[in-house]
Amino acid sequence: MSLTVIILTKDEERHIARAINAIHEIADQILVVDSGSTDNTVEIARGLGAIVLENPWTNYATQLNWAIDNVPESTEWIMRLDADEIVQPALAREIAEGLPRILPKIDGIYVSRRMTFLRRPILWGGVFPVRVLRLFRKGRGRCEMRWMDEHILVEGPTVDFQGELIDDNHNSLTWWTQKHNSYASREVVDMLNLEYGFMPHETIADLRGVEQAGVKRWLKENVYARLPGGLRAFVYFLYRYLLRLGFLDGAQGTAFHVLQGFWYRYLVDMKLYEVKAAMARDGLDAVSAIREVLGITVNAQDEGAKGRAGS
Repeated sequence: MSLTVIILTKDEERHIARAINAIHEIADQILVVDSGSTDNTVEIARGLGAIVLENPWTNYATQLNWAIDNVPESTEWIMRLDADEIVQPALAREIAEGLPRILPKIDGIYVSRRMTFLRRPILWGGVFPVRVLRLFRKGRGRCEMRWMDEHILVEGPTVDFQGELIDDNHNSLTWWTQKHNSYASREVVDMLNLEYGFMPHETIADLRGVEQAGVKRWLKENVYARLPGGLRAFVYFLYRYLLRLGFLDGAQGTAFHVLQGFWYRYLVDMKLYEVKAAMARDGLDAVSAIREVLGITVNAQDEGAKGRAGS
């Protein structure tokens, strides 16, 4: 079975060689799609035998779908991999041995994903491992069109592999907070779209038979989103840190649960408040307010959404 691994990059010279080396034995092709790196990412990837294409960045979903459309013709299976993720040896063996035996009716394969924070594995808090669909047949999978928390959509049956990916990012905490500040703005776009419908809404929560990610998305869109802003971030943090024993992850884990489980979620709520305040104060529609407040330009597909500013 011909497997192409897709890796999206921008300034990933710290991680790209590690990611490629971990999948070199199982990938027939490695496709790196770069969006304007200014470091040695492209040179390192090419030196390790990857195909490197360049494409301007809009958002992750758009970039990944562009990559899917540009995989080599011989590709039968596609794997999505982030540059800071490492395919563990057990998963690599499982892919090499199990992929040729997958029945033709199967469209996708779920694997487990864990992560580290400040070089320490996060084991508590009820967050990891998370089941993610990362392998899918060419022509049968697409990335849902969202600005944040994107997943692969397939319509047919899926199976499970037991091996794991490890997200082990070695960038600084300053880089992490800047990245999550950007993530917060992107998540606000999706939350406003859920309310005002200015773009097509794709979500794995609508699919039957999806695993953990679909359940979490449903809870996020139908329960969490309806709780009072700000308060919900604090409640979620207490759930993770106390009820799910996040404090057992040590000092690094405390930083992770505070920053990712409270600070980030609270930042999303405050950015959402800021955009809605601009809509009410200045009479802006959601798309215009997003552009003015968050600096993000979205292409509204539903012109009828314009003018529906909150009162």
